[in-house]
Amino acid sequence: MTPSNTLDVAALPPYSISSKAPLWWGQILLCVIEGSMFCMLIAIYFYLRLGVDVWPPPGARTPGVATSSIALVPLLASALGSYWASEAAKKDDRRGMILGLALNLALACLFLLFRYLTWSGLNFNWASNAYGTIVWSILFLHTFDLVADLLFTLVLLVIVAAGRSGPKPRLGVHVDSVVWYFLVGIWLPLYAVLVWGPRVVGVSQ
Repeated sequence: MTPSNTLDVAALPPYSISSKAPLWWGQILLCVIEGSMFCMLIAIYFYLRLGVDVWPPPGARTPGVATSSIALVPLLASALGSYWASEAAKKDDRRGMILGLALNLALACLFLLFRYLTWSGLNFNWASNAYGTIVWSILFLHTFDLVADLLFTLVLLVIVAAGRSGPKPRLGVHVDSVVWYFLVGIWLPLYAVLVWGPRVVGVSQ
């Protein structure tokens, strides 16, 4: 047998709490998939709009500008908590991770309260018409992703608060921020479509 060239990787750490970690890239690819889905929903929204003369349908109560716009404040601020936790994970700062995760959760829950107020203000459901279907689809899927990631964040907070702040939990905290940045960022175009779309491209009777 001919000898093959090998590298001695014994000195490398078992986990990289950085953008070099395979799990970090996995989260990036997950965001690409999710982002493609939301882009398709935006395209469907405008495709449906082009097929009718009146948009939204007469009598439909569109998402309120005030509530939806105020809700952006805690949502955007929640990304700071996620960033704080991510940077603390890189430094093995347990207290920083706890505070960052807690801030992320608190502000995100406040945003969800505004989301509930927005949703409860609608006077149509997903089966009312095409407008109702696309609006409810966008709100439901984004809310579903938010709640799923917040549950993951809560689990991480419990684990770290319990004193388990080894490489695996730290990596989890770091990559959790990737998904949260995505969920915050993707809501901005979705907000523009749902709140301002009817006021820009809508025609009512």
